[in-house]
Amino acid sequence: MKFLQAIAASALLAVSAPLFAQMADMTSAEVRKVDKEAKKITLRHEQIKSLDMPAMTMVFQVREPAMLEQVKVGDKVRFSAEKLDAGYTVMHIEMEGR
Repeated sequence: MKFLQAIAASALLAVSAPLFAQMADMTSAEVRKVDKEAKKITLRHEQIKSLDMPAMTMVFQVREPAMLEQVKVGDKVRFSAEKLDAGYTVMHIEMEGR
């Protein structure tokens, strides 16, 4: 039984570790524009340490177009982004304070 618990704990850790790392890399921003047709969002963001990027306003692609349904211009959000082949992409976004 302890062996199965150890396997389950290892599996949970393996699955959750990337999520915790992503949450640690969350950056605060303000939504400046939402372009659902182009599947892009413009954010005025703080420094993104994981990308070695200073604070600025820029356009990002979004991993999932449904993310754009959660936000509107003026919203304060926290997000994580990665540099993919297609460009800088928002991987996760949530309202500030959640």
